[in-house]
Amino acid sequence: MKADDPDIKWVEEPKLGWSGKMYAPMFVQGLTTTFKHLKRSLQGQAVTVSYPEQEPNIENPLIYRGVHRLNKDSQGRVKCVACFLCATACPAHCIDIIGIESPWEDREKYPESFTIDELRCIYCGMCEEACPVDAIELTSLYNLTGRSREEMIFDKEKLLSVYDATKDNEPMRSPGLGGTV
Repeated sequence: MKADDPDIKWVEEPKLGWSGKMYAPMFVQGLTTTFKHLKRSLQGQAVTVSYPEQEPNIENPLIYRGVHRLNKDSQGRVKCVACFLCATACPAHCIDIIGIESPWEDREKYPESFTIDELRCIYCGMCEEACPVDAIELTSLYNLTGRSREEMIFDKEKLLSVYDATKDNEPMRSPGLGGTV
C-alpha cells in the first residue's frame, strides 16, 4: 500500500488544550473517586468485608458473574439445543458439548454431555451472550470451591442442580425464550 493511495483515509491527531496536556481532568476524576470511597468509609459503610466471617452483599445480582447454570424449560427439560455457539464464543475454550438427536419435536438436538471447566473459565459472560435460547446463565453464586480439579469440572447434572438451587432467588432473565434455534 502506498502513501498516495486514494483508499487511505488520513486522520489528523486531535489538538489538546491546556487541561488535556496537563492531565488535569483525569487527575480530578481520580481524586473524586477516592473521596467518594473515603466518604463511604467515614459514614460507616465498609467497602471491604471480612469474608468468610461476614458474607458480602452483592448489590445487583443480575450483573454479577458467578457460577454457571443450565436453565430448564417449562417442561423441566434442559433448555440447551446443542448449537455449540457458547463453546464457539468462549475465549477460554472451557465448554465442551456433545449433542445428539432430540427425542422431542420442538428441537433437533440436545446435549448428551455438557461440561464447563470452572477453573479455566474467565467468567466473561460470552457464553451467556451467544446462547440463542438463554440456556446458560451466570448466577450470583460466588463461593465456588473444590478439593480437586475434577470437582471443578461441572457436568450437565451439576449445572442443572445449580439451576434448581438458584431458580427461586434468581429467575431466568428471559423465560419466554427457548426451544428452537
